[in-house]
Amino acid sequence: MNLPSELQPVLAALGRVGRPRIVGGAVRDWLLGLEAKDLDIEVGGASFADLHRVLAPLGATDVVGRSFGVIKLRLPSGTEYDISLPRRESKTGAGHRGFRVEPDPLLSDAEAAARRDFTLNAIAWDPAVGRLIDPHGGEADLRARRLRHTSAAFVEDPLRVLRAMQFAARFDLVLDPATAALCRSIAGTYAELPVERVWHEWAKWAEKSQKPSRGLAVLAETGWLAHFPEIAALAGCPQDPDWHPEGDVFTHTSHCCDALASDPEWQNAAPRRRRLLMFAVLLHDVGKPACTLREEKPPGSGRLRWTSPGHEGAGVAPAEAFLRRVGAPHDHAPAITPLVANHMVHHHGGPDGLSANAIRRLARRLHPATLADLAAVMRADARGRPPLTGEDSLPLIGRLLDRAAELALAAAAPRPLLLGRHLIAAGLVPGPEFKRLLDAAFEAQLDGAFADESGALMWLRKSLPPPAAPGA
Repeated sequence: MNLPSELQPVLAALGRVGRPRIVGGAVRDWLLGLEAKDLDIEVGGASFADLHRVLAPLGATDVVGRSFGVIKLRLPSGTEYDISLPRRESKTGAGHRGFRVEPDPLLSDAEAAARRDFTLNAIAWDPAVGRLIDPHGGEADLRARRLRHTSAAFVEDPLRVLRAMQFAARFDLVLDPATAALCRSIAGTYAELPVERVWHEWAKWAEKSQKPSRGLAVLAETGWLAHFPEIAALAGCPQDPDWHPEGDVFTHTSHCCDALASDPEWQNAAPRRRRLLMFAVLLHDVGKPACTLREEKPPGSGRLRWTSPGHEGAGVAPAEAFLRRVGAPHDHAPAITPLVANHMVHHHGGPDGLSANAIRRLARRLHPATLADLAAVMRADARGRPPLTGEDSLPLIGRLLDRAAELALAAAAPRPLLLGRHLIAAGLVPGPEFKRLLDAAFEAQLDGAFADESGALMWLRKSLPPPAAPGA
């Protein structure tokens, strides 16, 4: 394991008083070929006083975690490391926080690792001899792409089920059947979780997934999907096999989320945009359960099909309900629900696509989301119907983006060109009439009446009543 050179003196100092190990996610990520971040060090066989004594000369030490046996060391470079003693955890109450934690320097490596949630997080690295310490078989589980609990104590913390969801999605893992059974046994404890912790795990799923469908499968296999009824309702909701050969709406949504995660634009986006787009794709069809019916289509054909008329707009309310349920920040729904409400609009413009006026109004409806965001959601939707490849939709999406780029609207909504200062300069006095005139100007702008400031001023001159004649 390639460790930072600045960490070597720290490990050497710790080795004089105990047995330092690199533990947790850094070892897992290294074994997966990922960049190892947030290196945590656990030191057996030493006292808290020993740790503090040998670390103090190396950098600033924060002993705020003394009761948990944790020291935060900040080196002169500014890098921080958490250095801890092995510890026991005993269940004292309900929920994620109902534990008593006691440092115990005498725990063996196997005992110390047993408190961790999954075997892939229970692997340690001994830097003194350069070897893995893997008492619970985590490396073999990683090779098998298996997510498995470390011990029977797994059931003491219900948050671990949601951690299973995001780990499965991030690392493309399948939940071990015995672990799934333990998760089902504690499905009734979901209400014990604080909503901020629920959000923390969903946010990781949305930002970091390699295969998001693996996380959704965990929820389905464990019975925890029922805690998210807006998503649970998608399971079993039928779709016409000619348009959706992949199956029901839950299956389609799972494929769509995977399609988004494979999109280079999503992979290279900032974390917040990845999160918003993934939730928009997850929620894009939540209106279907309320709208799906079997009807003759085309009329007079005698053929009955499953259809979902109006499901785009019907999805806004359940999307908002889901985001509240999982504790999403308040600024998320305004950026996500316009994408849900408009994700079929590329099919509304006919063979020539949407007009310039329609695109301007669409960009305005989407704000604060953008047409580029909508195109990413549409592409995922089109590609989420295997074995269909989206050949009916992708050209329409490309045409929409091209027209948006021509109008300089792909990344931002149109802004009003006529402003209050223009009205004042024209001699108007601020008052109720201002809003009526500015609203009318913006509607005219969206209709293409003008495209720059000079055009806006010309529109204003034509819209104002002529000055009164002298002496009138």
